[in-house]
Amino acid sequence: MGKKLLATITEVLDDKKGQQIKVMDVRKKCSFANDMVIVTGTSSRHVKALATEVSMESKKNGLIPLGIEGMDAGEWVLVDLGDTIVHVMQPKIREFYQLEKLWSVEAEA
Repeated sequence: MGKKLLATITEVLDDKKGQQIKVMDVRKKCSFANDMVIVTGTSSRHVKALATEVSMESKKNGLIPLGIEGMDAGEWVLVDLGDTIVHVMQPKIREFYQLEKLWSVEAEA
C-alpha cells in the first residue's frame, strides 16, 4: 500500500471520529507488514463502522482487503490490507493489549 492510501485511510478514520489514531512503521520489526494503524472506536457499532469504512475506502482505491477478523464481536477488528494492518479496538481492549507498546519495543541486539 502506498503512503497516499495510508494517508487516505487515516483521514477516513479521523472523519468517522476514530480516536487516538496511531500509524507505526513496522518494517524493521516484522516481515508481514510495512505499516500498522491502531485506532479506537467508542462502541462495538463504532468499531465495526470504522473497519467497514477502511475496507470500503481501500476497495475504492483498488485494494481488496486480504481479510477482516472480529466483526462479529466488534471489540477488536483487524483489517488486513497486505502491507498495512489496521486494528480498530474498543478502549478497554486497546488498553489491555497495548499494541503500541508491544510494537515499539526495539529488538535486542
